[in-house]
Amino acid sequence: MKHRLYLLICITLSFINQMAAENGSRLWLRQSGEAGASVEVSSRRASATLNLAAEELRQAWKGNPVTLSIERDKALAADGFKIVCGEGRVRVSSPTGTGLLYAAYHLLRLQESEQVIASTTENPAYTLRILNHWDNIDRTVERGYAGQSLWDWERLPHNLSERYKEYARANASVGINGTVLNNVNASPVILSAEYLNKVKALADVFRPYGIRVYLSVNFASPMALDSLPTADPLDKRVVGWWKKKVREIYSLIPDFGGFLVKANSEGQPGPCDFGRTHAEGANMLADALKSHKGIVMWRAFVYSPSDADRAKQAYLEFKPLDGRFRPNVIVQVKNGPVDFQPREPYSPLFGAMRHTSLMVEFQITQEYLGHSNHLVYLAPMWKEFFGLVPPSTLKAVAGVSNIGSDANWCGHPFAQANWYAFGRLAWNPSLSSEAIADEWLRQTFSKEKEFVEPIGRLMAESHEAAVDYMMPLGLHHIFAWGHHYGPEPWCNVPGARPDWMPSYYHRAEESGIGFDRSHTGSRATAQYPDSLCRLYDNPSTCPEQYLLWFHHLSWSHRMKSGRTLWDELCHRYDSGVQQVREFQKTWDRVESLIDAERFRDVQSRLKTQLRDAIWWKDACLLYFQEFSKLAIPYNIERPIHELEELKKIVLPISNFECPDSRLLNRNR
Repeated sequence: MKHRLYLLICITLSFINQMAAENGSRLWLRQSGEAGASVEVSSRRASATLNLAAEELRQAWKGNPVTLSIERDKALAADGFKIVCGEGRVRVSSPTGTGLLYAAYHLLRLQESEQVIASTTENPAYTLRILNHWDNIDRTVERGYAGQSLWDWERLPHNLSERYKEYARANASVGINGTVLNNVNASPVILSAEYLNKVKALADVFRPYGIRVYLSVNFASPMALDSLPTADPLDKRVVGWWKKKVREIYSLIPDFGGFLVKANSEGQPGPCDFGRTHAEGANMLADALKSHKGIVMWRAFVYSPSDADRAKQAYLEFKPLDGRFRPNVIVQVKNGPVDFQPREPYSPLFGAMRHTSLMVEFQITQEYLGHSNHLVYLAPMWKEFFGLVPPSTLKAVAGVSNIGSDANWCGHPFAQANWYAFGRLAWNPSLSSEAIADEWLRQTFSKEKEFVEPIGRLMAESHEAAVDYMMPLGLHHIFAWGHHYGPEPWCNVPGARPDWMPSYYHRAEESGIGFDRSHTGSRATAQYPDSLCRLYDNPSTCPEQYLLWFHHLSWSHRMKSGRTLWDELCHRYDSGVQQVREFQKTWDRVESLIDAERFRDVQSRLKTQLRDAIWWKDACLLYFQEFSKLAIPYNIERPIHELEELKKIVLPISNFECPDSRLLNRNR
C-alpha cells in the first residue's frame, strides 16, 4: 500500500513538474487568460476577426474599459488603427476588423512590456509584410534549424494542428499579414488539385488573423503537371494553362495573395530558358492574377557562371528591365548583393530601379550566423539596411522564416526575437532595435530590470560580435562547403564553380587580402549612387566594416585604429571571442530571474557558440597567417588548434539541420 502511494505521489509530482515546465512554446504571448476586461464592440457587421480582437482583450486586458468600432477614417490605412484614451475608457477604431485586431495586440504589448498607454494613430509602413517559408512538401526545411515543417501535408486537409492557429496568432500579434507556405525551390506538386485543397485548409485557419496565403511556384509547372511541351511565357498554351490554374486557386481561396517565383537561379527553370526576359515571365503570371488582385513576387537572386563579379550580377540582369514589369509585379531583392552574409552593403538594385516596385528580402533563419546554436539578434543588421535604403522607397518586406515544429518554434530561445523583430520592423522600420529587444524580453522572459537591461545590451552587441569572430572588416562567404556552418576559408572542391569557393571572395595572397570592387577592380562601386560610389571606392573613406568587401589591401595597410590591417584583423577576431565569453558571464548572472529550463538551454548554446567562435578565430587567423607571414600579436588570445587539424574537420550531418561543434569529426 505504501509503495503504491509513493508511486502515485511520484507520478503526480512528475505530472505537475511537466505542466510547470517552460519550453518556450508560448513565445511572447504569455498574458494571463483571466483578466475579464470590459470590452464593447460597436459594429453593424460581426466577423471572426473582430471577435478575436474582442476576445484577446477580454482575456488579457487589465486596463480601462475598451470600445472597439469599425469606422472609415482617411487618416488610416486599411489595417491601421486609432486609440483614444480618456474619460476612463479606451476607444479603438479602424476601417477593418484586422486593424482592430492589431490594435488589441498593440494595447496588450504596451501593457505586458510596462509602457505608457496613450492615444495614438498607427499605420503600417508596408501593405505587405510577409514570411517566406522554405518548407518542402516532405516536411524538410531548407536552411531550417528548428525541426520539421509546421505543415503536415500528409494529414491535411482534414487534420488541423492547433499549432496552425497559434502560428497565425503570433504573426498577427506583430503585424505580419502574409505567408508563403513553401520553398522557393518549389515542387510543381504544390499546384496540383490535391495540394491546393490542403492549402485551402491552412488559408481558412489563417484568414481570421488577417493573414493571406501565397505559394512559391515552379515556372515549368505546365510541363511537369500537364505535360505541355513548353513553359514559354509567350506561348498561348502556357498563358492559358496559368489562367486556368489561377481560376482554380481563387475558386478555393478567394483571398489568395499570389505567387513567389525563383526563376533561372541555381538550376530553377525560368523564362530565360525560352529566350524570354524575367519581365516577360513575371508579366505573364501577373496578367493571370490581375483580375483577382493577386501579385507576383519575382526574386532577383540570380547569378551565373561568368567572369562578372557575383555581387554585380543581379544589378546587371535586372536594371535594364526597370519599368518593364506589370504594376502587380514586385521584384524581391535580398538586402545585400551576394547572399545573406553576416554583413553586406545593401544591394545596389535598391534605388536603381526607380520605375519598378521593390521589396526587400531579409533572412530571419540564421543560415550564415550559427544556425540555432548562436545567439545573434538580427534587428541591428536590418536597421543598418534601413539606415541606407529609405523605407519609403520599398513596396513591401519579406523575411525567410526561422519557424519549425520544435516546441519553442525557432530552435534557439533567442531566435524567437528575430521573428518578433522582423514583424515589428515590417510594421514600423523607425523603431529602434533596442526598444524592440526590450519589449520582447519583458513579454518573453521577465520584467525585472536586473534581467532586461543586461540581456538587452547582450542582444544589442550580439550581431557585431558574430561578425567579428566570423568575418570582420568586410570579409564574406568563407563558410564550410554546402551547409555554411563553421569556417573553411581553404575550401577547394574540385570542379565546383569559382564563385562557390571562399577564395573567390577573400582573395588572400602574400601581397594582401580582400576583393577589389573599386574602379581598379570589378567596378561594383559604380553601381551605387555617386556619393556612395566615391565613399566606397576610396579605401581611406570606405567604412571599415565594408573595407575588404570593396578593396584588396596589403597586410600592412594602416587602419584608423593605428594598427596594420593584419593586427586589426587579429584584434577583431579576438574581440568577437571575448564578447561571447562576456555573454556567458552575463547570462549566468541572471539565472535566478528566469525559469530553469530556458536558462539551461541558452547556457548550453552559449557554450557551443564560444567553442565555435574560437574555432572561427583560430581557423581564419592560422590560415591567413600562411599568406601574411606575420605573427599574431601577443595581446591576442593564443590559438588552441593546429591548422592542419582544423582542415580535417567534417561535420557528421545528413540532411543538414543544426550541428554541435562538440561532435566535430576529424576524419576525412
